[in-house]
Amino acid sequence: VHIGEIGFEVKDWVVYDPLDDERMRIKHVSFNVLKGEVVGIAGLMGAGRTELVMSLFGRAYGKKISGTILKDGKKLALKSVHEAINAGIAYATEDRKTAGLILIDDIRRNITLPRLDKVSKNSVINEALEVKAAEEQRRKLNIKSSGIYQKTGNLSGGNQQKVVLSKWIFSEPDVLFLDEPTRGIDVGAKYEIYTIINQLASQGKCVIVISSELPEILGICDRIYIMNEGSIVGEMSREEASPEKIMKCILNSTANKS
Repeated sequence: VHIGEIGFEVKDWVVYDPLDDERMRIKHVSFNVLKGEVVGIAGLMGAGRTELVMSLFGRAYGKKISGTILKDGKKLALKSVHEAINAGIAYATEDRKTAGLILIDDIRRNITLPRLDKVSKNSVINEALEVKAAEEQRRKLNIKSSGIYQKTGNLSGGNQQKVVLSKWIFSEPDVLFLDEPTRGIDVGAKYEIYTIINQLASQGKCVIVISSELPEILGICDRIYIMNEGSIVGEMSREEASPEKIMKCILNSTANKS
């Protein structure tokens, strides 16, 4: 895959805890992602990875947020999730059952929800357009179901995760944050999701993956940032990275602070 120029960049990003505005959760983080690149963010539980990407996704997390977001070299001032989606940014949450999907609703509505404007005419949902769009996504991502009217809650974990991905792909993003994209799903579905991630990158999108599984990060990412205690403490290419080096980087950063 040809990897191009910088598509997404964050400079000096600071976020405070929403429940304790004296506590800095994200500490002067800077990173970039090239177009067509899959970048991983590795770290232990509590490193602040989810808080970082949620705060970047239209301030869905945090208080007293400061720093700069650049997309294609242009500054973005995102004050809400709606603004983030309109700016071409997507965030597939780690918690698909409570935050990623409406389980009592069908596949069709879950897929089209982030961008109902794409299936509406004069602010009224056009059912034929919605069905066509959902059917296309179901086919593309090989969502195994009885049809687009099946309740999302009745799908397997792997197929629920494909619905999460398809709804964000439908929003036509340039930048995708994928938080634990294969947690709790079987090996076959994992492989399909890795294929989808590679396809997204090959279309020139910026893909950022958070995963607690180091083999997953090492297998699908071109470059890896390492987070610990709210800071980025290291960066490695796929070629130089290994589980041992990543853990050593985390432990060294903790030792240096104490």
